[in-house]
Amino acid sequence: MEYIDNMPLMDLMRSEKMTFVQLIIPAESAHRAITYLGQLGLLQFRDLNAKKSPFQRTFVNQVKRCVEMGRKLRYFKDQIHKAGLLLPPLPASQPDTELEEIEIQLAEHEHELIEMNANSEKLRQSYNELLEFKMVLQKASGFLVSSSSHTTDREIELDENVYSNDNHGDTASLIEQEMHSELSNQSGVRFISGIICNSKVLQFERMLFRATRGNMLFNQAVADDEILDPSSNEMVEKIVFVVFFSGEQARTKILKICEAFSANCYPVPEDTTKRRQITQEVLSRLSELETTLDAGLRHRDKALTSIGYHLTKWINMVKTQKAVYDTLNMLNFDVTKKCLVGEGWCPIFAKTKIQEALQRATFDSSSQVGIIFHVMDAVESPPTYFRTNRFTNAFQEIVDAYGVAKYQEANPAVYTIVTFPFLFAVMFGDWGHGICLLLGALVLIARESKLSSQKLGSFMEMLFGGRYVLLLMSIFSIYCGLIYNEFFSVPFHIFGDSAYKCRDATCSDAQTVGLIKYKDPYPFGVDPSWRGSRSELPFLNSLKMKMSILLGVAQMNLGIILSYFNARFFSSSLDIKYQFIPQIIFLNSLFGYLSLLVVVKWCTGSQADLYHVMIYMFLSPFEALGENRLFWGQSVLQVILLLLALIAVPWMLFPKPFILKRLHMERFQGRTYGMLGTSEMGSDDQPDSARERAEEFNFSEVFVHQMIHSIEFVLGAVSNTASYLRLWALR
Repeated sequence: MEYIDNMPLMDLMRSEKMTFVQLIIPAESAHRAITYLGQLGLLQFRDLNAKKSPFQRTFVNQVKRCVEMGRKLRYFKDQIHKAGLLLPPLPASQPDTELEEIEIQLAEHEHELIEMNANSEKLRQSYNELLEFKMVLQKASGFLVSSSSHTTDREIELDENVYSNDNHGDTASLIEQEMHSELSNQSGVRFISGIICNSKVLQFERMLFRATRGNMLFNQAVADDEILDPSSNEMVEKIVFVVFFSGEQARTKILKICEAFSANCYPVPEDTTKRRQITQEVLSRLSELETTLDAGLRHRDKALTSIGYHLTKWINMVKTQKAVYDTLNMLNFDVTKKCLVGEGWCPIFAKTKIQEALQRATFDSSSQVGIIFHVMDAVESPPTYFRTNRFTNAFQEIVDAYGVAKYQEANPAVYTIVTFPFLFAVMFGDWGHGICLLLGALVLIARESKLSSQKLGSFMEMLFGGRYVLLLMSIFSIYCGLIYNEFFSVPFHIFGDSAYKCRDATCSDAQTVGLIKYKDPYPFGVDPSWRGSRSELPFLNSLKMKMSILLGVAQMNLGIILSYFNARFFSSSLDIKYQFIPQIIFLNSLFGYLSLLVVVKWCTGSQADLYHVMIYMFLSPFEALGENRLFWGQSVLQVILLLLALIAVPWMLFPKPFILKRLHMERFQGRTYGMLGTSEMGSDDQPDSARERAEEFNFSEVFVHQMIHSIEFVLGAVSNTASYLRLWALR
């Protein structure tokens, strides 16, 4: 009750009454005045510089500065997310900081971060190169040792074959001598070692084979550790390779292929002692770089944490300042260049608050001249403003998503508060699911103050914004679920036993044949005996389909009735006579009559086929209804209603455009042949907007517009009625 008592008074039925005002603000207090008005949020400025480009406006440099600061803040936010840090919540109170101070701080932080990232990237690149070098040294050593031992064994074997037997020493074959000479000249075989990504190794080996025409030996081994790729910031698996070849031309080809495949080549000495020495040096330098990298990361995380503590505040301040300068660009300087002139719309109830904010801005800026605030007459139509609260805001946004009402029109959001969650419940009514939805809505409402101050994801923000919509949807779902007698699609005997029982032993609980009614009807909702019976679907489908039609026709009638109140509010007798009356006649002559037949059939228990009645109402209106007659005089009533529906179509189409044309001609003639005193001002002295409104009438446009609306209403009445059957179809 305390929350309801503290709710601001508002007119939910119609938008707030607006007034057109003009502000004359001294230049020294303009910034503070616009800031206070923005915090108030009750004044909509007109753009007095609409014909100027954004770069021709007065405060374009300040806007550019805010845009640049926004870019730096987005850069800081991305760096914090990449570092895996969490933004701390916004402190309850922080000292105010001038925009110039923030600009200086942001420039310093950006320079520091860029420098730290550049140094970190260089160190990371050096670390990766040393790490790859270490892996190449470890894996290539195994290849070189195995190749050296294989070569030595073959030399010993060949020497024994050639020189151990004295009988054959002088007659050694030329082939054996040539083999010995080739092995003794093994120093002509060269190799290139390096490392490449695992995803490229197959194409790399195939290209080497083709380039050297198979005159190479390719050895590979998987690297022990994955290496961080600085560009993608992901761990990449790599392969160490050693390519044996001979000839300078092959070497040139292999190096070009390595460069094309982004394979890093590292020199590996053939001497085992040198390899061990270089490996020790590489390990030592890796240890030093690890220490340096860790220290750099800690320093960067510390700087990012310090930035993150103020980041939310800075983002809000920069957004606010940009909005302030964008608004100042909508104002004009007066002739003296000492004051800014602005025009805009505000609700009548807010005039006192706006004046208080302007007085506070004058006092805080120490201006010697006060801000002038006065009301003006305006020709333009005022904007629509609905004052909402936490409960009604979500429903108003649902309505505004389909279209914003004109100024002072009836607000459909008032009725949407009930109709939207109720129709949802008609489609998805189940009191088990409704309880689950109710618990979720209550959790969001209970944590309302905490969640409203946090940064939520897009989905969670949508749920939190519609928490009161979910609350009403859950309550109506429980109500409709009790009517349908469904708890997670299972019926319950909540309100006592069924009103039906078996007549004899041959009766089954799963049948309606043989069941007799032995007591009063089930007190609330659907009798549980219908569940599982052979006639369950025909009964429930008939019930829900007819109920959907009744709800749909009732809601469409509500919309037409609202158009009547709008026409009456704006004193538009034309809309009442030639829009409201024919529309209400057309809708109720067809679908209102169908709703009447549904209710009569329910009350009388008749077996009449309503499909046959409605179809032959158009095809054979004078044919006797026979067994489908529900009441006396039904045939005559159908003919009368059909004639009324046919008359209503031209009634809503033709009279209004011709009457508007006649009224316009009368006004035009009255203005042309009026008294001389009224025409002395001349057409050039009239406001541009007034002349446009006087000359904007175009009969063809008005007639086409009326024809479109008439056709839309006729077709919409049929299609919307069919659309409401989805309430039944989704059950």
